[in-house]
Amino acid sequence: MQLVTEDNITELAARRWASAHDPRTAELMAALVRHLHAFAREVRLSETEWMAAMRWLTETGQISDEKREEFILASDVLGLSMLVVQMNHAFDAKATPATVLGPFHIDGSPEKEFGGDMSDGLPGAPLYITGTVTGLDGSPVGGAVLDVWQADEEGAYESQIADIDEARLRAKYLTRADGSYCLRTIAPKGYSIPMDGPVGELIGGTDISHYRPAHVHFLINAAGYEPLITHLFQEGAEYLDSDVVFGTKQELVVTFEPREPGPTPDGGHCDGPWLEARYDFVLQPA
Repeated sequence: MQLVTEDNITELAARRWASAHDPRTAELMAALVRHLHAFAREVRLSETEWMAAMRWLTETGQISDEKREEFILASDVLGLSMLVVQMNHAFDAKATPATVLGPFHIDGSPEKEFGGDMSDGLPGAPLYITGTVTGLDGSPVGGAVLDVWQADEEGAYESQIADIDEARLRAKYLTRADGSYCLRTIAPKGYSIPMDGPVGELIGGTDISHYRPAHVHFLINAAGYEPLITHLFQEGAEYLDSDVVFGTKQELVVTFEPREPGPTPDGGHCDGPWLEARYDFVLQPA
C-alpha cells in the first residue's frame, strides 16, 4: 500500500495523470498537478481559502451562458489570454499584432455591403473605418472576411442588455479585389468589464482599473492566411495604459479624424459631422 504524505502526494498525482491516453493530455495534466501543488505549498493554502476558491469557480460557471463567458473574462483579467495569444501568434514584425478575442464575440453576425452601417441607427457619432487587407508582401487580399463587433455608446454589448436577442453593433464585411474595405459604425466608448459577477467581485477588492479603452474588435479570415483576432483603439482614449485585459498595443492605436458633413469613403454622403479612421491590416501567411 502506498501511504500518502505531504511529501509524496504531488508525484503520486502527477504520475496518475501522466497515464492519460493522449500524450499531450498526459503532459498538460501532469504539469498542471505539479504547478497547482507548488502554488498551494508556496502560499500555505488554508482549507478556508481552498473552499472560497471552489465556490468562486462554481459561481463563475453558474453565471456563464451562451452570451456571457465569465471564465474567458477571468482569463483575460489575469493576463493569461494575452500570454497565450502572444505565444501562439508570433507573427512577422510587419504583420498586424493579435490581441484577445474577449468574452463578447458571437458567431453568425449579419453580412453588410461595402460601407454598410452596422450601427443601424443607434445613437453615437458616425464613424467610418477604411483601409486595406494585404499580405506581408503588400499583395491585396480580396474576399477576406472582417467580422466586426463593439460596445454601444454606453459601453454595453447586446448580451448585457435584457430583451436584446438580435445582432447589435456587429457585422461581417468582405474586402474587394484590391483588398479595400469600408464599414460604418459609431464611435466606441471606453467601458467597464462586467462587475456584477465573480470576476468583478474579485477585482473590486483591488486597486486594478476595471475599464477598457475605446476600441472596435476585428476577426479577419482569408484563405491562405492565419486568422487575425485584434482590436483598433482610439488615439487619446482613456485607459490605454491600464487596459484591464492587457490588450492594448501601440501599433493598434489609430486617430479618429473629424470630418465635416459631405461625401463619405463609401461613395455616400453624411448630413452631419462624422469621424474617419484608417487602418491597413497585414496578414501572416498560413
